[in-house]
Amino acid sequence: MKKISLLGSTGSIGTSTLDIVRRNPESLKVVAMACGRNIDRALEQVKEFRPELVSVTDEADAAKLRARLDGTCEVLFGEAGAVKVAVHPDARTVVSAIVGAAGLQPTYAAILAKKEIALANKETMVVAGEFMNAAARQHGVRILPVDSEHSAIFQCLNGEDSKRVRRLILTASGGPFLNKPKEEFATITVEQALKHPNWSMGAKITIDSATLMNKGLELIEARYLFDIGPEQLAVCVHPQSIIHSMVEFQDSSVMAQLGLPDMRVPIAYALSYPDRIPNDLPSLDLPRLANLTFFEPDEEKFRCLKLAKMAMSEGGTMPAVLNAANEIAVAQFLEKKISFLQIAQVVEETLQGHSRQTPRSLEEIVAVDQWARRRASELAAA
Repeated sequence: MKKISLLGSTGSIGTSTLDIVRRNPESLKVVAMACGRNIDRALEQVKEFRPELVSVTDEADAAKLRARLDGTCEVLFGEAGAVKVAVHPDARTVVSAIVGAAGLQPTYAAILAKKEIALANKETMVVAGEFMNAAARQHGVRILPVDSEHSAIFQCLNGEDSKRVRRLILTASGGPFLNKPKEEFATITVEQALKHPNWSMGAKITIDSATLMNKGLELIEARYLFDIGPEQLAVCVHPQSIIHSMVEFQDSSVMAQLGLPDMRVPIAYALSYPDRIPNDLPSLDLPRLANLTFFEPDEEKFRCLKLAKMAMSEGGTMPAVLNAANEIAVAQFLEKKISFLQIAQVVEETLQGHSRQTPRSLEEIVAVDQWARRRASELAAA
């Protein structure tokens, strides 16, 4: 029986993870979970999966949940509560699925506690990849990717010598605006941007997919997950989302991982690695699909991808600034305070206002993150 702590239980990755647990009660059990502000969903999850500990965002929500649970589960709140979930003594694996930089400290705490990490929170590696890798090496911790693209690369590299890799090729669906003329981007609404053609995801990730920032963040994550140079990373637009990523080796051979666009597949692989949990999801029917197409991404139309590549190449604190500014800009767009085009504008101007640093501690990265959030908020309000 593998016991799990789940960070981000009420989000899209969290609910998919719980579905895997539901389908495999003989081999998986959730002992602790941290969730956001959806208290009704959290209550349902606690009643079904019966964790020993649950943490919510703030004290008021914690009081509401305690009253409704009537002492059947310990309830904490805030970052401290999420860290307690991450280091629960019975948990062997921590599924890190909190969206954004909020997942940084709990994931780091889990590594220090020598927990295996199933990583869905890409921002952890984007913001502090070098520190996470160093801590993982020091404490003998294995980081298993959950994002479909990184899981695909991980599977393609299984048994291969990473020194023989020429390129890692991440695929992108292109989002809802792949074929929309750039001239019409100024009128894109929140409702339009939230309609992803293939994947069911949370609001923030869905907007990131629409701007292609999601793919930029995934490039940076891959840079640190697989210890590979920026020049060895590429993006290919693949609208069908069947090939999740590819690895090109030095002999020009290319290995690809294929599957239906369902996050339960990479989640199950991370939770069962090196085994594979059987599932009853549909098999891939290639003849029925008929066509798989590929395109170069248009980085002038999707400037967020270009900005992410620039931040990755510069390194240091630039990826942290990129991520923080993007989180603020996306939140402002979802609240309809800025336009779709202004997301990239806010990110770019925040990056331009920052002088690259080489951080010496996690605290310095957090300080840069907070500066970038303040600056991005100022730019969005201007």
